Amino acid sequence: MRTRFLVAVLAGAGASAAAVGLMATSAFLISRAALHPPVLHLMVAIVAVRAFGIGRGVLRYAERLTGHDAALRALGRTRIRIFTHLANVAPAGLAGFRRADLAQRLADDVDAVLDLLTRVVLPYAVALVVGAASVLLVGSLSAPAGFTLAFGLLVVGVGVPLLQSRAARRADGRLAPLRADLATATADLLHGLPDLIAYGAVDARLAELSATGAALRTAERRSSVMAGVAAAATAVATGLSLLVGLAAGAVAVRGGVLRGELLAVVVLTPLAVFETVGGLPAAAQRLAACRASVRRLREVLAARSPVVTPASPAPLPAGPHTLRLENVSAAWLPGRTVLHDVSLTLAPGDRVALTGPSGSGKSTVAALLVRFLDPAGGRATLDGVDLRSFTPEQVRRIVGYLPEDAHLFDTTIAANLRIARPDATDDELRSALASARLLNWVDTLPDGVETLVGEHGLALSGGQRRRLALARALLADFEILILDEPTEHLDDDTAAALTHDLLSAAGHRTVLLITHRPGIATLVDCAVTLGPTDPEPVKPHSVPRATADA
Repeated sequence: MRTRFLVAVLAGAGASAAAVGLMATSAFLISRAALHPPVLHLMVAIVAVRAFGIGRGVLRYAERLTGHDAALRALGRTRIRIFTHLANVAPAGLAGFRRADLAQRLADDVDAVLDLLTRVVLPYAVALVVGAASVLLVGSLSAPAGFTLAFGLLVVGVGVPLLQSRAARRADGRLAPLRADLATATADLLHGLPDLIAYGAVDARLAELSATGAALRTAERRSSVMAGVAAAATAVATGLSLLVGLAAGAVAVRGGVLRGELLAVVVLTPLAVFETVGGLPAAAQRLAACRASVRRLREVLAARSPVVTPASPAPLPAGPHTLRLENVSAAWLPGRTVLHDVSLTLAPGDRVALTGPSGSGKSTVAALLVRFLDPAGGRATLDGVDLRSFTPEQVRRIVGYLPEDAHLFDTTIAANLRIARPDATDDELRSALASARLLNWVDTLPDGVETLVGEHGLALSGGQRRRLALARALLADFEILILDEPTEHLDDDTAAALTHDLLSAAGHRTVLLITHRPGIATLVDCAVTLGPTDPEPVKPHSVPRATADA
């Protein structure tokens, strides 16, 4: 990547140098031709004009090709690095980020890496090379004109950006956070629109959204003002270089120090030079926004994984497996413990219900067992071996987690199932659907398993979405299943029927059923209640265990 970027810098410098050379040579050729010399005396200049004209286009194409290739490779590596990091720290490690804000960081802020290379670093590198060469060229013909050109380049390339950075730091530095706030507020408005309408709170949210948009427009307006100031400074510096070059060159020609046909070179060369460096103030202004975006990406990369991966993981013990929590405490955010001294045992084939009020830590227990989170105190074990001795991937080969909001992708039923096992055959898909009591319904659909489920599964009912998510978990063939609030938003009778079907579909597997419905406890072997104190196991019921044939 560095080699490609170096080639881009050299090609860009060559293209800009060709533009300057084209201007200088053309000025010389026109001035020289006005003296009516023999044509042969003009051949070198004519060939040079053709070479510079063709070379400028070829080299500019090479700069765009290699520069964007290098930048896109850097962008790809950045995306891979960030997504790999997110896969390692999610979900517990991202508890401090808002979803819409995180999406904004992964989109616009990551794209800032491309802008940083192509719109900031590359223009400055090219301008440095071409500007120095042009100052030497003009200075060799007229020292005052060379000094003036150097001064103008410093003003445009260094002075104006420094003033911009001080005046526009607050404006450009706020653009990325304000865009993130706007994206978050928009997402909240769209997702919560039914509730907002029901409570008559739409106008208040729209007012907040409008205020954020107004703040964003103000920041963009300040940024645009500085861009106008930079353009004016560039025009003034260009005009000053022309006037000084004309005056100094005329004096030199009259004094016999400078040949007359070279006066046009001294006067017109700055036009091409400032065309190259004229974009530096905009590049410097873009740098402020890029720095804000890079800072936000660093915040994501600084998120620490809540799970420690061992350098030499222990081999998984042979089944059947027993999963146990021993006096465990846990926290999603530092200093905010949500689970205190919880003990729980899942022996092979057990059906256990975990109940308790909202906020008692039921989902945190699931996160501990599937190694989304490590205990802050106590320990979690698999067959007596601390879970931290295994990698999270090892644990998740055995323990499957079906969250309350299990995501369905906007694709077909078959594609959603094959997320669990990409090589699954159609017969295996149908078997999983049958176990989840969905096959009869799927067979009534015109497209069968190729039916689209819609965004977030909106084409399905709530019960069908949960059954499809369960079928996906069954297809993965986990030995231990954790079902987190599978009957949420259902009435009691429907919830009881769905729970019976879920437990039946689980067959011989160990099942931990997380629910806030105490009545569900009658369908399992044992119920554990979480509360402000230690969990209290409820006496096992004499209800027969649901089997796969039930």
